This record gives sequence, C-alpha cells and structure tokens, in this order.
Amino acid sequence: MNHSSVKILALITFGVFASANAQTNDVTTPLHAMQPDYITPYVVPEKNNIEAVLNRVYNFLEENTASKVLNASDNSEVKDFKKAKGKLVFSPGSFRLTSYEWGVTYAGMLLATEATGKKEYADYANKRIKLIADLAENFKSDNVQDSPIRTVLKPHALDDAGALCAAFIKAKKGGLNANVDPVINNFIKYISEKEYRLKDGTLARNRPQNNTLWLDDMFMSVPALAQMGSYTGDKKYFDDAVKQVNQFSERMFNSQKGIYMHGWVESMQTHPEFHWARANGWAVMTMVELLEVLPKNHPGYPQVLAQLQKHIAGLMQYQDGTGFWHQLLDRNDSYLETSATAIYTYSIARAINRGYVDKLAYAPAVLLAWNAVASKVNEKGQVEGTCVGTGMAFDPAFYYYRPINLFAAHGYGPVLLAGAEIITLLKNNQFEMNDSSIQLKIKG
Repeated sequence: MNHSSVKILALITFGVFASANAQTNDVTTPLHAMQPDYITPYVVPEKNNIEAVLNRVYNFLEENTASKVLNASDNSEVKDFKKAKGKLVFSPGSFRLTSYEWGVTYAGMLLATEATGKKEYADYANKRIKLIADLAENFKSDNVQDSPIRTVLKPHALDDAGALCAAFIKAKKGGLNANVDPVINNFIKYISEKEYRLKDGTLARNRPQNNTLWLDDMFMSVPALAQMGSYTGDKKYFDDAVKQVNQFSERMFNSQKGIYMHGWVESMQTHPEFHWARANGWAVMTMVELLEVLPKNHPGYPQVLAQLQKHIAGLMQYQDGTGFWHQLLDRNDSYLETSATAIYTYSIARAINRGYVDKLAYAPAVLLAWNAVASKVNEKGQVEGTCVGTGMAFDPAFYYYRPINLFAAHGYGPVLLAGAEIITLLKNNQFEMNDSSIQLKIKG
C-alpha cells in the first residue's frame, strides 16, 4: 500500500470516529432534556397573555353584539321604552342577546372583571342585561312577537330561561342597578313550575322521544335554581337543584368511564351511550356552579361534591395530548372541540381554586388545556373550532359530522370563564419546569 493510500485510509478512519463522536446519543447528549415538538405550547401561561386573549374576545363581541333597540319600521333608536310602539328589534349583531349561550357569556364577562379588575367586561354584561330588563318592564303589546325578548317574556324551554336567569342574579348580586327581579322571577317560575318533568320530578323533554333526559338540561336549570336559593334564602331551590344532579347522574353517569351519556330515553330497554363533550361540559360546570352557593351544611352537599370529583377524574382520562378533548370523549378519531375544552378548563380550574379536587394532580393538565383554548382565539377575537348547536342522536355519525363555525355562540362565554379562572389559579399558585415537565410548586 502506497503512502497516498495510507493517508486516505487514515482520513476516512478519522472521519468515522469524528462523526461518531459528534452524534447525538446517550453518551454525548442529555437526551431527557431534548425539546419535544409540541403542537400546543407547553409553557406556564402568563397573566398578561391571558388578558390579551380575553381582550380580543371582548373587543370582537363589543363590536358584534347589539347594544341598542330600534323601531322595526324605520330603524330609529328607541330611547324611551315607555313610549315605544309597534315591533321592536335589536340593533344589528352576530349573536342573540337572549340565548342560553349569551347567559354564559354574561357570566364570563362578570368573572373576567373579578379576575382582572377591568370594569369594561362587567359593563358589557350589565349594559345588555339592563337593556333586556328595561324592555321587559315596559312591554305592553299583546303580541309577544313584537318584542325582541319574546323568549324572555314567555319562555318555551329550559334553554330560554336557565343560563340567563343565573347570569341576571349574578349581575344583581354584583351591584347592577336595574329592575331585574321580574325577569328573574319569570324565569324561575318557568323552571320550577312549567317545564315538563318525569314522575319523580326530573326535568325532561318530549323530544326527540317522549320522556327524554338531555344532559344539557342540568346546566339549563340547576345553576339558576342554585343562584335563586342564594338570592332568596329559600331552601326549596337548593333542594330541587341537588335532586336534579342526583337523578340525572343516577340514570346517565357511567361510573366505569367516569363520564355521562348525552341522552336517556325512559322507554328504551337499552340506553346507547354517546359521550358528547359539550354536554359533559354542561354537567361538570353545573356541579361547580351549584357548590359555589350550596350551603355546606345542606344534606346534599357531600353527594354533589363526590359526584363532581368522580366526573373530573373521568374527564381527565380523556384529555388529548394537544390539551383538547374530543367531540365524543372516548372516540379519538372524532375531532378536537374548543367549547367543551374551555368549559372543562374553567370548571376544573375553579374546582382546584375552591379546594374540591387535588390541585397537585390536576393543575398542570388544566394549564395545558388553557394553552389549547388560547390557540383557538384568532387575532380578530373569534373563537375557532366550536361545534354548532347540537340536538340528540343515537348514532355516531350525527356527532362526528356536526359542523364547526366561528359564530357558534357556545365558544365565547366558556373562553372568558376559562381565562378568568386560570388567572385566579396563577395568582394563588406557583409553577415550575421540573425535569422538562410543568409541575405545581409546593413550599418545602
């Protein structure tokens, strides 16, 4: 072998050894510290970033929801409702001020002010709640259809009454100067006396089948009953609220999975289980809202608390690695859905903040959930990835293919609630990166 060949071989050998030494391997690199390629930001959120998200949502809603009443005939603004005649309408907007979704939005705005100290959020809710109350107080026509608040004056379903009633009471307790009591009393009368019930008193509907329980109706009734109990001191409202939670749960909660089915029909011998995410959101939020005002010495308090804890434990098993939950919780090929994820974020964060569940166990996952939700609020303040209003079905295709839409109103209130509650969680706790994972920091 000539000198040149030896030199070339030496260079090749040196290159091989150099390449081996430069490799990323268990000897050359602390592999456990490598940065994963996370889809959702894996960071502890900061208060100013959360407020920026809330502010974008607020600005979008302030610009896109009505704040005035007009004469339908000429679109002139009505400023004195006592003198108003003929058909009235709200000024143009993208969302209905009297829907149950907007009851959630009003509550979210009120909580955002509590969390941030910024008055404009509560002002948004109070201005519109007062507008509705003033309209109701001065409505004189025999034709309810002449009013833009016809479902407030004459509710036809729990959807018309429950979420708004709870928000109205919260606003009044928070200092709103408006005559909201007639509206509150009308709502609660519908819930307590007029809505259809099963023989044992469980609130029910006769669609899509006779004697059907909708899991959604826990939220469309119980928080209003609970707030009314707090507002009036009358124990009967607390008793009914606890009864609803217990009787819905007896029929619809799957104790093995830790989650609820969406619908239950009395006449069915077999009860198909479709674990729709948002309906489970209404259920978990119902229990959080009830415990907020239910006296601890009420005999139903321990059972409601235990049911909440079981449900949260069940929900946490189904959180996706992105931080979201799926449209059908236990079917990972169904799409990731924003409104349910936001409701869970709020409800579990509040459960942590109130001491209902173990914060050491659940807080990091809730921060991940918020980061996921925040990623769906675009620069305009619109909430992306929210399933539109959804009835009930007993086949998977119905849920798999429900559309999503930027103007699905169900996403906005939950985002406000979630962001506000996460701000409170961050105020009261410290987090750290420990061996690359987010952990709650414990003193000592």
